Amino acid sequence: MRLAVASLITVALGASTPAHAFCGFYVAGGGAELFNNATQVVLMRNGTRTVLSMQNNYQGPPEDFAMVIPVPVVLQKENVKTLARNVFDKIDKLSAPRLVEYWEQDPCYQPDYEKAKKSEAKMAPRSMAAPAPSGRMDYDDRVTIEAQFDVGEYEIVILSAEDAMGLERWLGKNGYNIPKGAEPLFRPYIQQGMKFFVARVNSKKVTFANGMATLSPLRFHYDTEKFELPVRLGLINAKEKQDLIVHVLARGQRYEVANFPNVTIPTNIDLVPSTKSEFGPFYASLFDKTQAKGKGAVVTEYAWDANTCDPCPTPALSMSDLTAFGLDVIDGATAAAVTPSIEVKNLSELPQQEQQYVSQAVNNITQQSLMRQMRNVNWRGFVVTRLHARYDKKSLGEDLVFRAAPPIAGGREFLTDGVKLEQGAVPYGTNNFQGRYAIRYPWTGEIACANPVRGRWGGNPNGGRGRPEPLQNAAFAPRGKELSSFVESPVAELGVKGKKTVAGVPVNVK
Repeated sequence: MRLAVASLITVALGASTPAHAFCGFYVAGGGAELFNNATQVVLMRNGTRTVLSMQNNYQGPPEDFAMVIPVPVVLQKENVKTLARNVFDKIDKLSAPRLVEYWEQDPCYQPDYEKAKKSEAKMAPRSMAAPAPSGRMDYDDRVTIEAQFDVGEYEIVILSAEDAMGLERWLGKNGYNIPKGAEPLFRPYIQQGMKFFVARVNSKKVTFANGMATLSPLRFHYDTEKFELPVRLGLINAKEKQDLIVHVLARGQRYEVANFPNVTIPTNIDLVPSTKSEFGPFYASLFDKTQAKGKGAVVTEYAWDANTCDPCPTPALSMSDLTAFGLDVIDGATAAAVTPSIEVKNLSELPQQEQQYVSQAVNNITQQSLMRQMRNVNWRGFVVTRLHARYDKKSLGEDLVFRAAPPIAGGREFLTDGVKLEQGAVPYGTNNFQGRYAIRYPWTGEIACANPVRGRWGGNPNGGRGRPEPLQNAAFAPRGKELSSFVESPVAELGVKGKKTVAGVPVNVK
């Protein structure tokens, strides 16, 4: 269930296996069939600036291929860079639906509340984002190469076109096997004046293992009034339902879609212990039932401050994580603005060892200058929003458009009246919403006091406190099992009864 963002998973050209959706599609030379098995996308937004980061894997023959993605403006080399892969896995784990385990604590234990208050006060956290030259038109197909450059293993070309048929012909003539039915999907983007980002991968710069290539993540940024994500091209060869997960990072702001219904995933549900080995099938059942009730809605799975989490399946996002996703350019700054102007003339005339020394010295100065500049950047206060859609050709007729949404809370270990655990999403002053699901083990020991206190949950009394288990790749989980077979507490939003009446209460307490 990956896109980024976190995870947008691309179309499968000629493949019949389920795939995640993508904001473009893959094309290959020589009639080869390629299919993508993991794409993540993260969007960082501030004002009119959008930074789009994507990570791609693909399986197929080790020949050159390319990604084709609609973009609103002509991108230049300074707008595009490659990233490290681990940052995508981190944001996916941080925002993923999570499974926690709680053990009921000794009902007869009497804590020292005054001592606990003093301890909490000490520990309280401080309060707190090789084509023709550029500009040359192919007059037969009315396609113009607006820019071209190399970034890492990618050979990038930015195209504009005057008609969809011409673009389809141009790609075909240049060695790309375009799937049938592409022209009608190209047409609306061309009518909007959008450009096409074509990232050709040089297979000589990529390592293949068993037909699988792991590509460097790509990041590019642009300025546009409309905040949207083009996804329709990903439906060119869609045969089954596709999953789309979008992560949005914005200062102090949650996002939702403006052109489709929105719902939040039911949360704080107690599960039967056997669900520990079937968390994927449980969540697939919960998601499908939620989306069906919402008539194809886009589901919010997470909205939380990027610098905190509770419980945390992985550490919260750091300044370096946010910088990777666009903090360095989101406020209008660019790497060039914080890089010292250093001119080294006739470097090639120096001996090889001196060339390496000078190059390293320049790089060190550049990095130090960038770090000094970034220390003054406000990197706190970003909200991570995770949106999840599942659709097919018939249910997705337009691209996703995003709008700001008010903060919500839910999925916390919060008792609404001292007994009932909070369920669902509620309006709140800050964003504290997550998909959280619990397996609870009631106290089984002796209760030998007059006034036992039930329903206090914590770590395993026998030792050990494991981290929450984040659910990744849920799109490939087995589907079709009855939701009622997994739940102990009711799911009121979906009208599903549980084996007990209230979440968070021990099963043997009325």
